[in-house]
This record gives sequence, structure tokens and C-alpha cells, in this order.
Amino acid sequence: MDFRFSEDQLTLATSVRNYLAGTHGPEVLRRLDEQGARDPEIWQGLVDMGLTGLLVPEEHGGLGMGLVEAALIAAECGRACLAEPLVDTAFVGAAWLLSQGQTDGVADVVAGTRKLAPAHAINPWVADGEGAAMVSVDPLRQLTERPASVSDDPHLLNLGALMGAAQLVGLADAMLHQAVEYAKIRTQFGQPVGAFQGLKHQLASCSVAIEFAKPVVWRAAQAMQDGLASAALHVSHAKLAATDAAMLTAETAIQVHGAMGYTYEVDLHFWMKRSWALCGAWGDRAFHYNRVDAAVLGAAQPIGPEHTFA
Repeated sequence: MDFRFSEDQLTLATSVRNYLAGTHGPEVLRRLDEQGARDPEIWQGLVDMGLTGLLVPEEHGGLGMGLVEAALIAAECGRACLAEPLVDTAFVGAAWLLSQGQTDGVADVVAGTRKLAPAHAINPWVADGEGAAMVSVDPLRQLTERPASVSDDPHLLNLGALMGAAQLVGLADAMLHQAVEYAKIRTQFGQPVGAFQGLKHQLASCSVAIEFAKPVVWRAAQAMQDGLASAALHVSHAKLAATDAAMLTAETAIQVHGAMGYTYEVDLHFWMKRSWALCGAWGDRAFHYNRVDAAVLGAAQPIGPEHTFA
């Protein structure tokens, strides 16, 4: 697959990154966590940028863009630890509703007046059958009213897993940045911990894992957008790679900060908990490993007597 981003795609992602960096900092996350106070202007800004209609065709009032653009934006949402349900509503919910021919309410999604989080049987803590938010390891996800559309539809599963993987690479990027910056100011034996070779190796391993996962996610988005028969396999590869990168980075970030308690001082815990929640959402690592394994075994040919090895 010959794949590269266009200038327009990169400009869109940069615009979203800049907007979120200016409106959705750690202080917003702390206020949400402590007071449950949401800032409606943040959601309205996302609506005004057209992001709630990103995947909705123009005839339904949307921008008519594709899953590659959505995955890029989802990564930026992960980078900012966005508490608003943009990915749930616009990149999973709306696309799934359209794929099922359920166009009622899509206009409300585009207008930003309807928020939804489709739940899947293997993703039970997102929302229950009545739409009430359930307890999650990620505290911010309990703060949004999330009517659910419960389904075992495989397209919904693949959409959720893909957008979860995209968010995970953004979350991992942000956690690595925070760990590196903290390693510059935390001292041990009179020098920054970032000066120690062992820690440098750990941080480098995180960077390699993240950079490996990113193109796997983009490939999965393109495969699903193109309707390839192998799209589900690509999605599972993406979820596995992104999960591994996020888990490794979260573990390393904890070590850099000295202990779990210290992560609260710099708000790293929001990114960590979002990562843990998404690693298990839409199929955990074991689910997707088994999915890939089954596909590989199904494609394998038995070795007969005509096969010899030197």
C-alpha cells in the first residue's frame, strides 16, 4: 500500500492540535475531575470546525471526509486527552449510523446537539443498554451523557477499535513528552534522571514503539476506508501495536515520575487512565491477538510430503 498524507490532511490535523492545545489544557481536566464542570465552548468550537460532521456525506450536511482524516483527528484528541465525546459521536457513532442506513439524527450529530457512544458487547463499560454512563478506570468518561446504540455489528467493532488505536498513539505521544520533560527536572544523585543511560534506553524504546504503531494505524484506516477484505485484520494489528506502545509508555512514565502518586502532580494520570481504558475497549489485547492468530492460521497451508526444507 503506497500511502502518504496530503498537505490538506496534515493541515487539518495541525489545526485541531492547535485548537485543543489552546482550549483543553490540564486545568480543564482537573476542573472536570474535581467539579464536573464542563466548558460548552470547547464542544462548540469542535462543532464550528466541522469535526462533528467530518465523516458525514455532504448531502447530510457533513464534510464528507474519510477514515484516514478521522484517525488523524482521533490521534490529536488522544494527545490532548479530550474529554468531550468527539471520537465516540462523530467518528464511530455517526459513521456506524450511516452504515446501517439510520440517517435519523445524523443532522443532530453534525449540529453538535446529539452526543452518543455506541457500545459493543466486548466494550461493556462505555455505556449500558439504557445509555447511562458506567464506571470506568478513566474518570472523565463518566461526565458525559452518552446514549448508547448497543450492537454486535462487526463494522461497529472495527470502527471503535480503529479509533481507539488512533487515540492510543496520540495518548502515548503525550505521555512520552511528559515523561521526557519531567526527566529533565527530576534529579537523583545530583543530576537529572534523564541523564542516566538506562532511562534513556527506556524512553527510546517507547519512542520506537509509538513510531512503529502510527503507520500501522494509518494503514488500518486506509484499508477500512477502501473496504478491503483484510480490513478487520489490519484493524486488529493496529489495536495491538497501539496498545503495546501505550502500555509501555505509561509504565515507563510511572518509573520516570518515581511512583504512581507523583503522576498526579503533573496530571499525567489523566492520560494514563485514558490509555488503560482504551487498551481494553473495543477488544483487549487478547481479543485482537486471537483474531489475528485465527486469520493467520486460516490462511496457512498444511505442509505435505512434497514440502522439504534444506
